[in-house]
Amino acid sequence: MDLRQLRQFVAVAEELHFGRAAKRLHMTQPPLTMAIRQLEETLGAELFARTRRSVVLNPAGEALLPQARRLLAEAEQLGPLVRSAAAGQLGQLRLGFVSTVGYGPLPGWLKRFRETHPGVALSLKEATLDVQLEAFAAGEIDAGFVLHAPGAAPTGFQALPVMREPLVLALAADHALTRRPRLPLRDALGEPLVIFPRAITPSLYDAVLSLYSSHQAVPQIAQEAIQMQTIVNLVSAGMGVAWVPESVTRLQRPGVAYRPLAASGLACETSLIWPLQHRPVVDRFIDHVSLHGGATDARQPFQPHATRGTR
Repeated sequence: MDLRQLRQFVAVAEELHFGRAAKRLHMTQPPLTMAIRQLEETLGAELFARTRRSVVLNPAGEALLPQARRLLAEAEQLGPLVRSAAAGQLGQLRLGFVSTVGYGPLPGWLKRFRETHPGVALSLKEATLDVQLEAFAAGEIDAGFVLHAPGAAPTGFQALPVMREPLVLALAADHALTRRPRLPLRDALGEPLVIFPRAITPSLYDAVLSLYSSHQAVPQIAQEAIQMQTIVNLVSAGMGVAWVPESVTRLQRPGVAYRPLAASGLACETSLIWPLQHRPVVDRFIDHVSLHGGATDARQPFQPHATRGTR
């Protein structure tokens, strides 16, 4: 049994006349009659009650007709389905992201992507850079937003920088330094430091410690924490000060004050990264983020400058 036989059966079932069905199918009647006989032999049951004057469906034919129509309709959808998948309009996108981009443009990007790509199922995984790299290696995510020092996106991936922002100093709200109208950088460098482990973003960790080294200061690391929210909570508890991306200030954690220190020169960058070999749906998401853009800082529109290579 093949789709052609099903089409022939449906034509006869709807016309209830072999001559009209043959004309509809652009064929002669004898081959159509033979095809129906072959279909009946394949199925092991007659489908029509035939007389010299009439052709009607019998119970077996009535049972087959809706199923045949369904199969033919599904077959017609195969072409559009395959073309949509090939164009990246259909499928699943598994996306990793760091928490800081969640405080910024990510929710808006995801909302618009769902609206414009309803056939793509989004799967989100909040994870730091080191965890995302493991997920890439295991084939568990397709793309990810990662945090790093400016210009230091992970090697071995294509990358689209989406956000660049300064690091600001987080202090306990009742810290003595918050009462000073101007906070000297050297005083900030003398405070106990709450920082993320080097493993989760080596380039940014090294940039922070390089700042201390360049000012002949030795960082007093009081505590390490993985999540930015945890770091801010530790600062509010008086464990020390912390250098955090400016977007973290949107947390508005009670008991924490933020102070920009332009003299530090510290900044971070968020990039969307993806493997050289990837599925078309990843390209659609890259194009979407490029189109809607992020922001290099809170004041200037972002100009995409991806190092995407040939896709």
